[in-house]
Amino acid sequence: MKFAVKAWSNGTARAGVLHLGNVAAAIDTPSLLISTRKGLPLSIPPDLLPSLPFPDSRLLHVSPIHFFQGLSIKTISKIGGLHQLLGLHGYGFAAFPRDSIQCLPEATSTNKTGASFDNPCGRLLIKPAEYMEMISSMKPELWVTLADEVPAWVSDKRNKTSVDRTIKWLDECIALSPASGAVFGAIVGGSSLEERRRCALEVAMRNVSGYWIGGFGLAESMDVRPALLNAVTEPLPEEKPRLICGLELPEEILQGVAAGVDLFESTYIYHLTHEGFALTFPLDRTQINASNLAPSDVGSDPRKINLRATVFRKDATPIVEGCTCYTCRNHTRAYINHLLNVHEMLAQILLEIHNTHHFLGFFRLIREAITADRFEEFCKDFVGSRYDHLVEDGSERVCL
Repeated sequence: MKFAVKAWSNGTARAGVLHLGNVAAAIDTPSLLISTRKGLPLSIPPDLLPSLPFPDSRLLHVSPIHFFQGLSIKTISKIGGLHQLLGLHGYGFAAFPRDSIQCLPEATSTNKTGASFDNPCGRLLIKPAEYMEMISSMKPELWVTLADEVPAWVSDKRNKTSVDRTIKWLDECIALSPASGAVFGAIVGGSSLEERRRCALEVAMRNVSGYWIGGFGLAESMDVRPALLNAVTEPLPEEKPRLICGLELPEEILQGVAAGVDLFESTYIYHLTHEGFALTFPLDRTQINASNLAPSDVGSDPRKINLRATVFRKDATPIVEGCTCYTCRNHTRAYINHLLNVHEMLAQILLEIHNTHHFLGFFRLIREAITADRFEEFCKDFVGSRYDHLVEDGSERVCL
C-alpha cells in the first residue's frame, strides 16, 4: 500500500491518492468504503458492481466477525482468501470487526482477554489470536488491529482502560500479523480528549501503515465531535492515511474531512435504501427539480426523496435527471415506487445502486473542493442547502 497527500484546504482537510496492489488504478481520497455483508454489498449483485464508478467503488469493508458463523478459517485459507472466495479480483478489502449495523461493540462485556461484539448470531468475545487467524486466512489489502470501543457515557476510568487494552492488543496483533496486508492501528478513547490524544500518540509510535479512528457514532454529540477528532488527528504523522468508522450523515462526513480523515466506513447508504429513500442533491451542477414534490414527500431533508410516497406512482422520470447510474439510465421513479410497495427485492437492488453511485459523487465533490482550496465554502453551502427551509420556518439553523 502507498499513500500520498496531494492537496490541502482550510488547514487540515486534505486530498490524496491511495495505491492498493489489487486495484488497477489509484483511489482518490477522501473516499468511501463500500459496506458489505460477508464481502458483498447487501443488495448489489456481483455482476452489477462494475456499474459503479471506477475506481472509487473498488475499496470494500468486510467484518471478519461475519465469517465466524459459517465457513471455517481453514476453508477460507485453503480457497485462497476473500478474493478467491468471492471472485472479486480487482477490488481491495479493508478488514475490521465493526460494521455499525450487525456487529456493534459491546463495552460492558469486553474484558482484558478480548473485545465483545453483538451480532445476529449472539454476542461474541473475540481474542487477538483468534482475530489474527481470521485476518491471515482472509488476506485483505488492509486490516485494523483489535480495539476496545466504548460509548460516550462511560466513566473516565473505563475510557482509560479501553485505551490501555487497545494498545496492548495492538502490540499483540502486530506480533501475529501476516506477511501481507497493511496494518492500521486502532485509536479509541471515548469522549475524553486526553485519552484520545494519549492513544493517538501511543499508536503513532508503532510500526503501522495507517490509523483507524474508532469509538465514534456511539452517542457522542456533533458539537463535541470536532474537538475529539482533532485530538486524534493532530498528533498523527501526515504521510499515513486515516480511516474512520461511525460517521454516517453527509454533515458528519464533512466533520471528518475537516479534521483530516481520508477514508470513511459509513452505513448511510444502507439506512437510506432500507427505508426506501433515494439521494437527489445536485452533483456537478445538476439541477434537481423538486418543485412538484409535496412537503411530506420531501420530508425534513430536501436532499432525498421517499420513493414509497404515492406522488411517485405515475412519475415517469428517473430518480435524478442526468444521473449516469444503472438505475437512472434504465428505470423510473414510478417503477421503483411499485417495487417498494409490493415488497420486491429488486427495489433494494436498484436503490442501493443509485444511492451508492450518488454518495460516491458526494465524495468526488469534496475532493474537488479541497483541490480548489474552497472546502470551507463547500461545507457552508452544502449544510446551508439542508437547513435553509428550516430557517424560513423560524427554526434554528444547525451549523457544521
